[in-house]
Amino acid sequence: MRTRRLKRRMLASMRAALACLLLLGCAATPVADLPRAPADVAVYVVPQGGHTGLAVRMSDIPAPLVPEKRDFPGADYLEIGWGERDFYMAPSAGPWLSFKAGVFPNRSVVHLVGVRGELARAFPASEIVAIPLSRPALEGLLRYVHDAFEREDGTAVALGRGFYPGRQTFHVLRTCNVWTAGALRAAGLPVRDALSVEGILAQVRPLSLRPAP
Repeated sequence: MRTRRLKRRMLASMRAALACLLLLGCAATPVADLPRAPADVAVYVVPQGGHTGLAVRMSDIPAPLVPEKRDFPGADYLEIGWGERDFYMAPSAGPWLSFKAGVFPNRSVVHLVGVRGELARAFPASEIVAIPLSRPALEGLLRYVHDAFEREDGTAVALGRGFYPGRQTFHVLRTCNVWTAGALRAAGLPVRDALSVEGILAQVRPLSLRPAP
């Protein structure tokens, strides 16, 4: 009897989660407003499967905003992702981790990847969208990234393989793509929350004035 009740609750949670996914995915509409300040730096939206990350040229990142950049000497770009800790860090996430990440609130993790050379060579299967920004706009985005880390005495302790503990909670309405949208809004860009990669890309393509290098 208890097992049946648990199954019914899990199915109800999955239906509610799917309804939220569909509603948010449809809510994202393309926008084409550009920041008015002079654009002399850029952020790169990097989609990978169902996930979006952000890449910034290493020389454009002030060390106080993302001190973890020191862990990637020699890199030309820093690619930044955010997600549910167990699912994101698992070498191969099975059905349970996928279900847990999609239904229950869980701990988050920030993932950093140091990229040498061209982004397009590092992510050959990705449609990389370059968005020009002013330096103050980029700093707003990087402050958002800074606040995603869980730090003790100002330092985030690496969990391994470029992962760092996140301060925020991951849940069905705050996924990796919603986090990406929040980062872009912190840069002053008119990007709405979207749960799908295409929901993000449809909004940022009109903001791009140049291809990724």
